[in-house]
Amino acid sequence: MLTRRSFILSSSMAAAAALLIPSFACSGEKKNVGLQLWSLRDELPKDVKGTIEKVAKAGFTQIESYGFSIKDQFWGLSPVDFKKLLEANNLTMPSGHYSLTSFLSEGKTEELEAAIAAAKVLGSDYVTVPWLEESIRKNADDYKTLAKRLNLAGKMCKDAGLRVAYHNHNFEFDKQGDTTGYQILLSETDKNLVDFELDLYWVVRSGNDPLKLFKENPGRFTMWHVKDMDKTDPALNAEVGTGSIDFKPIFAEAKLSGMKHFFIEHESNYKPNPMESVAASCAYVKKELI
Repeated sequence: MLTRRSFILSSSMAAAAALLIPSFACSGEKKNVGLQLWSLRDELPKDVKGTIEKVAKAGFTQIESYGFSIKDQFWGLSPVDFKKLLEANNLTMPSGHYSLTSFLSEGKTEELEAAIAAAKVLGSDYVTVPWLEESIRKNADDYKTLAKRLNLAGKMCKDAGLRVAYHNHNFEFDKQGDTTGYQILLSETDKNLVDFELDLYWVVRSGNDPLKLFKENPGRFTMWHVKDMDKTDPALNAEVGTGSIDFKPIFAEAKLSGMKHFFIEHESNYKPNPMESVAASCAYVKKELI
């Protein structure tokens, strides 16, 4: 018989257990597992259709593109045709990585306008900056200029119904006087215009703590890159769940981060082969983290 005491006890235990569940576990949107297609950079350009079909079969429901150019578009496919391919495989593309070097260095808008147009066709939420050329990030003043340009890009994206986001590596965490390039970008970009895609591997590799960043900048990290660090050689990646990064406490703070989408990425050491490797990471994330 269920007594009042046992009911209270079981209810308390259930409530306590609920606190241990990742904050997005009940959100259908965030049960999606995305893949940054750079993980398959060797085979994708050779067989776009076949590779995308394999991505869907591996268990992914979202992708993030790379390599878009005004000339070649998406590996020879127009945004319209690439969207059709994704739809045929029940995939969506909430974000894409677009090179905006000419905009960030010189203020030229052609690349940004093309990226916005492509993102709109694909139904994306984000135009994401994946990299900064070394020549435009030499000192603190450079980062302040970049922050201003990101705000301008953010305004252009917002006017088009999109968001701009910035994806980090580890160089942003190098000291620039008494601060870092990343801190300059965080503090001098308008949170109403610019989001951040936090690459968890590069944060840890640089000696920083993702949870500390979440607490200091709540809501700014609306996307993540999820890739693990090889236990023997930190310069190499590992399948998620087999390396040295403990993702469970990070995923538990998804709400504090502001995370809406995350993408598995294998940047190096993706053995035994790229597709099997990302599929293994996907399976671990689904079983253990969401």
